[in-house]
Amino acid sequence: MELSYRYRRFVLPCLGIHPVQGPPSEQRSVTFQDLETAVPLIEKYKDQLLAIGEVGLDFSPRIASTDSQKDEQRQVLIQQIVLAKRFNLPLNVHSRSAGRPTINLLKEQGAEKVLLHAFDGKPSVAMEGAKAGYFFSIPPSIIRSEQQKLVKQLPLDCICLETDSPALGPEKQVRNEPKNIIISAEYIANIKGVSVEKVMEITTQNAMKLFPKLRMCLQI
Repeated sequence: MELSYRYRRFVLPCLGIHPVQGPPSEQRSVTFQDLETAVPLIEKYKDQLLAIGEVGLDFSPRIASTDSQKDEQRQVLIQQIVLAKRFNLPLNVHSRSAGRPTINLLKEQGAEKVLLHAFDGKPSVAMEGAKAGYFFSIPPSIIRSEQQKLVKQLPLDCICLETDSPALGPEKQVRNEPKNIIISAEYIANIKGVSVEKVMEITTQNAMKLFPKLRMCLQI
């Protein structure tokens, strides 16, 4: 939040509880206790937030190896969907190894403003999300990932760009940078057979549709 105050109209904050908690060496599945500490902050800063996130499900075996852990993740996500609907905020959603469960849960709970970031599920499952009006953001790692199949099927009007810096760069285990967002745009343009300018235009329109507060940054 301090960075958003320091760099007004440039940094817009999101707050949410990620399904993976703890430092890299001790990562674990999220719990209700994690959520309880975050809800007051979300409520306090709701008017300044661009979205609630990053939230979601992570069913990677090393994170959620039991049904109880997966169920707790679902309940934590449900509570954050409720908050997003209450405050009329979009959701920025993580769904590693949980593409179908995530999209099914979002639809069941009536989530409408949704960005699925770096979606690693099947393209057919993503299309179910697209039909529900959800957006999918594509990082520079597309040049080395299965997301190429995803981009081929998704219509351009439900695609956004992202970098996820410092992760998901064009080179594995090399620090990613915001400037690499052009790599995503160029690769999508190549797959779709359109100009990079067209990709930039449409994905910017998509982002502003999903995140209306972006307009004040772009002075539109």
